[in-house]
Amino acid sequence: MLRGFNTAASGMIANQRMQETLSNNIANSDTPGYKADQGTMRAFPELLLQQMGGETIPASSGGLTLPTQKELGSLNTGVYMQEAVPEFSQGDVRETGNTTDLALLHGDVPDEEGFLFFNVQNQDGDVRQTRNGNFTVDGEGFLTTNQGYYVLDDAGEPIQTDGMEFTVQDNGTLEIDGEETELGLSYTANANDMVKEGDDLYTVGEDGEPVVNARDIDGVDFTVQQNVLEGSNVDPARMMTEMNNTYRNFEMNQRALKAYDQSMQKTVNDVGKLG
Repeated sequence: MLRGFNTAASGMIANQRMQETLSNNIANSDTPGYKADQGTMRAFPELLLQQMGGETIPASSGGLTLPTQKELGSLNTGVYMQEAVPEFSQGDVRETGNTTDLALLHGDVPDEEGFLFFNVQNQDGDVRQTRNGNFTVDGEGFLTTNQGYYVLDDAGEPIQTDGMEFTVQDNGTLEIDGEETELGLSYTANANDMVKEGDDLYTVGEDGEPVVNARDIDGVDFTVQQNVLEGSNVDPARMMTEMNNTYRNFEMNQRALKAYDQSMQKTVNDVGKLG
């Protein structure tokens, strides 16, 4: 019975975490460049149940009892949510009219899981990647993200606009007062290696391959558009459907846990009574 408690409880916890992931997707459905997280469920290892018994073997000096085992079958011990993996697909593009808004659009890439990112610098001075092109110009004239992180050029340096208007070519080249600066763009052959850090930033996971300069890889085709933003790839209708299903699964595990609790209560209070 205690195994049933653990199995039902693990189901409730897994579905609660899945619900949190789906809720976060809904909350970020209007965040430019946001990639929806997909929760992955895994089962705990199965247990092989065996019946322990004894068998008496006749002997001249009396019977000898030897232990025997009989297989009863496997027992599943519950599930858990292993991780939330971003779904890297292109979001819809919408026009904003803001000259600092940029969208990085995919063309052909040499790898099935290949993906492109803007390069930015976080508060610790480390290079990170983002898909959110909702940029702005700070008081010192640097091109930054909405969180104040510097947008980097192809040499890894912050882009200085001097507060002047600029235009962006399709190849990601900024024209500022007659001078050209290339946007820093990264490419990863496997987008599943990228891990979310918060504030719309990504970094490479522990076992992932480092990102490379997108312009150094043959076969990588992209377009940078100005005055537009890439929206999130969240499908609100799909998320709501999955949230309803997850909630029902949570309730089923809750009812099972309640039934085990009532059975345990009856066992302790009634079966143990002396007549």
